[in-house]
Amino acid sequence: MSVSGRNTEFMDKLKSVLSGQDDGNADGSGILENVNQASTLAWGTRMKGFLICFVLGAFLSILATCLLWIPGFGLPVFAVLYSFGNICALASTMFLMGPLRQLKNMCAKERAIATTVMLTCLVLTLCAAFWWKNKGLALLFCVLQFLAFTWYGLSYIPFARDAVIKLFSLCM
Repeated sequence: MSVSGRNTEFMDKLKSVLSGQDDGNADGSGILENVNQASTLAWGTRMKGFLICFVLGAFLSILATCLLWIPGFGLPVFAVLYSFGNICALASTMFLMGPLRQLKNMCAKERAIATTVMLTCLVLTLCAAFWWKNKGLALLFCVLQFLAFTWYGLSYIPFARDAVIKLFSLCM
């Protein structure tokens, strides 16, 4: 096919997409699925990416907690490092299952509430640290962020949430 033929085909496709007349690809997959398929990595590379992201996230969260108690660094540094650490840890699983599947799993029925609480607390942590300048609220949102992230992570382990609920009910 000539260059002008490909340009014409591209322009026709672009017009149909922009006008809303295109229903996606012929096989029914959308642009996110195409991106997900195009970004496949070898298993070893995925594991390295997962480990690097997860360890970086854990390191940033621990560093943030340590810096919280050192005078001069304060709450804003803690809030940013802790929240960014959680984002890195959450993003690490995208290496294992791909970005589209990760987003679908985050919005799944059993994880939707934990995901919403976690992301809301993440934003509220930053708001409390930078705009409201309220240390108590920022720490509360960090604790809620941690609990929601833990509950989210437990949803991937079969019967883990049930075991935690049973443990707490026994303690009460």
